[in-house]
Amino acid sequence: MNEIPPAPLDTQSAYRASDNTETDAVHFTNGTLRWWPAASLLLVAIALKFVPTLVDSPSLPVLMIGFFGPAAVCLLLMGWWVLASRASWREKLTGLVGMALLAGTSIALLDLTMKGMSVASLLFPTGVAAFSISLILLANRPNVRLVVALIAAATGFGYWDLVRSDGVTGSFAAELAWRWEPTAEQEYIASLKGQNATTENTEASDGDVLTAIDVNLATAEWPSFRGTQRDGKQFGATVDEDWEKNPPRRVWSSKIGPGWSSFTVAGNHLFTQEQRGDNEAVVCLDANTGKSLWSCEYPGRFWEAIAGAGPRATPTLAPAGLFALGADGALLCLKASTGEVVWQRDLKKDAQRKPPMWGFSSSPLVCAGVVVVHAGGAGELGVLAYDEVTGDLRWSVASGDHSYSSPQLAKFGDTTGILMQTNVSLQFLSVEDGKTIWEHEWKSDNYRALQPLVMGDSVIMATSLGLGSRRLAVSQDANSWSVKEVWTSRDMKPDFNDFVDYQGNLYGFDGNVFACIDVETGERKWKRGRYGNGQVLLLPEKGQLLVITEKGDLVLVRATPDDLMEVARLNVLTGKCWNHPVLIGSRLYVRNAQEAACFELTPETIAPSPQVL
Repeated sequence: MNEIPPAPLDTQSAYRASDNTETDAVHFTNGTLRWWPAASLLLVAIALKFVPTLVDSPSLPVLMIGFFGPAAVCLLLMGWWVLASRASWREKLTGLVGMALLAGTSIALLDLTMKGMSVASLLFPTGVAAFSISLILLANRPNVRLVVALIAAATGFGYWDLVRSDGVTGSFAAELAWRWEPTAEQEYIASLKGQNATTENTEASDGDVLTAIDVNLATAEWPSFRGTQRDGKQFGATVDEDWEKNPPRRVWSSKIGPGWSSFTVAGNHLFTQEQRGDNEAVVCLDANTGKSLWSCEYPGRFWEAIAGAGPRATPTLAPAGLFALGADGALLCLKASTGEVVWQRDLKKDAQRKPPMWGFSSSPLVCAGVVVVHAGGAGELGVLAYDEVTGDLRWSVASGDHSYSSPQLAKFGDTTGILMQTNVSLQFLSVEDGKTIWEHEWKSDNYRALQPLVMGDSVIMATSLGLGSRRLAVSQDANSWSVKEVWTSRDMKPDFNDFVDYQGNLYGFDGNVFACIDVETGERKWKRGRYGNGQVLLLPEKGQLLVITEKGDLVLVRATPDDLMEVARLNVLTGKCWNHPVLIGSRLYVRNAQEAACFELTPETIAPSPQVL
């Protein structure tokens, strides 16, 4: 028998090399993971999460990067696990099915307030990140890494089942609380138990207010949202700037239901709106004590994830009564002395639509015998005007399909009309029949929540999320109107925080930073006040600004274009503050979604002029 000669040395080496290659491949498949792509993707996700915090006035695309960018990267991480991790297919499929079951279970157990965007922006990235980090750290431990990774993912997903959302800040940072803790609204409703929450308590003082309001609107010191002209100015008031010697004194504070309404004021009575469980409510408070004089509750609860529950609009005082619009669409005329309902309409039916994304927010405008609100219905059902006495629909006109601004009376030349700012345009409407006198188109996919600011023959309008402000020049020649753009500026990019004008300059919020721009040019003078998304009130006599920061501080600022001149500061409220402040005489009234308070401010002492002998 012929023997087979031994293979050459180089051939044997090749066989051994081939065997080793196969062994190494098996070792790689069932051993160490290719971890570096996952680590790189995690760093990208973290970077995307913090992109909006690097921008003072983030636009919608920038915010979306922060919201959904990490979630998109997490999808890539799961792609890495299945396609490029070098785990065995059994391990990959087990991990994929396990992650799907954990995520689905966690989503099913979420608190109602955590549904929606929180799943993509919080829950999914946390669970996938925990899963991926565990795999990276245990990349060379095939016997334990998947079990540990799934436990970590369960912890990451499960955490969100333990919390609820109380909304977000103006910069869209989530405000979270343990879901078993009572909400501020629940605590408030509990405090109301045992109290008479009906519409009685009509003592003689209430009758006095009724008489005053019925006789003359002028007797109401602050009859509507942001004052008579809706411009956030309080004339005839000044504040002592030495708060070390004469600090604001707390007169009272009390719990209040959720809502972003401000106050209207008549005599010693404050009117505002709030949420009480499944009912919205219009309430009247004693301005001296903060105690409830009456409340009118009606079915309706609007909730969304950004601002939570509660009415958005502010009641309006007029000779025919008190007018209020709820976020769910209920428009009411009430007796200001008792809260008794005179008439009621439903904007959902009248405008044939569901509430817009952030609810019906139009503070009613009462003028020329009609009550005007924005509804955003199709066709001619955009702006609606009701008879102030009967509640009958008097006229309606086409408008944008959403607006969180309020109609505002204005005068250009000899013509008085109604300004209405929407997602489509700025309209100037006839008071008598609602016909369009002129319209300036400036479309925006984002919301518009600010009041147009009228200055003589000019008007400044604004939009949200980084798009800026625009000044228009309005003129009339014979029977034609001219509306021309003077400037459009991104140096003042307000969101839902109104601005004021003083001596040729505009003071307000550029995103979440307080700023000043030139009215003539739109160019920035300064930008420094880190007040979050707060609100501002102007005292024109001395050029003083009262700013309520988003965190509840009251800041006294001098209105000067030279620089931010912060004079004094005091914390006055706990919790997020988006509501507009009101100053009547020396009394400042503030509120947010859980607390209302009154502070006594010392008026500025003006030295008498020296006598001439």
